[in-house]
Amino acid sequence: MKSTTNRLDRFISQNSTFSISDTRLLIAQKRILVDGHVAHSNQQKVTKFTYVELDGNCLQDNNPVYIVLNKPKGVVSATKDIKHSTVLDLIQHSQKNELHIVGRLDFNTTGLVLLTNDGAWSRKISLPETKLAKVYEVTLSKPLSDEYITVFREGIYFGYEDITTKPACLEILSEYTARLSLVEGKYHQVKRMFGFFKTKCWNFIEFLWGIFA
Repeated sequence: MKSTTNRLDRFISQNSTFSISDTRLLIAQKRILVDGHVAHSNQQKVTKFTYVELDGNCLQDNNPVYIVLNKPKGVVSATKDIKHSTVLDLIQHSQKNELHIVGRLDFNTTGLVLLTNDGAWSRKISLPETKLAKVYEVTLSKPLSDEYITVFREGIYFGYEDITTKPACLEILSEYTARLSLVEGKYHQVKRMFGFFKTKCWNFIEFLWGIFA
C-alpha cells in the first residue's frame, strides 16, 4: 500500500492557496498548528491522520479506524465480489469504503478478520519480518498423532512453489482437533499442510491473530 506521509510544506501547498516557499513564513508567524501544536519545521511529517490547522481553519482531520470482525462461513475476505457477500457487507460504518482487509480467510473459514484505513499499521503487522503469529483451531476427519507435531515443526515442502514452510507450532487438543500457530501465510497453507498427511480438513473453527491470542 502506498505511503501517505508528506512534508508539511508540500501538504500546505496541496491543501491551501499558499506555495511551498510560503510555508517558512507561515511557520515563523505561528499560523500553522500540527496535532494541536505550533508547527516548527517545513519538513515536519504529515501522515493521513495528522491534524493540520492553518489560520484557524482545519485542513485535515482524519481518524484511524480499526475493526475486529468474526467472519462467518460463506463470506468472502474481500471488499468487492459479484457473487458472494463480503466482509464489508457485514458492517455499518461511515468510513467503510476507505477500509482494507489485513490478511485473508478462506470462503468457508470462520474467525477473526481485521479491517482498517491505516495502511502503515496493516503493513507493520502483515510483513513477514514482523513474525506475528496467526493461530488456527482446526477440526479434522481423521485422528491426529504426534507425527504431525514433528513434521510441522520441521517444515513441509510445497513442490509447486519450491519452498519449505517455516517451523510451525502444533498443539493437539483432542483426537480430531488441534491448534496451529504460523508466522507466514502461503496460499491455502493450513489446508495444504494438513493435506500432507492425506487428511481432509473439513472445518476451520476459529482463526485469531497472535496479537490478540
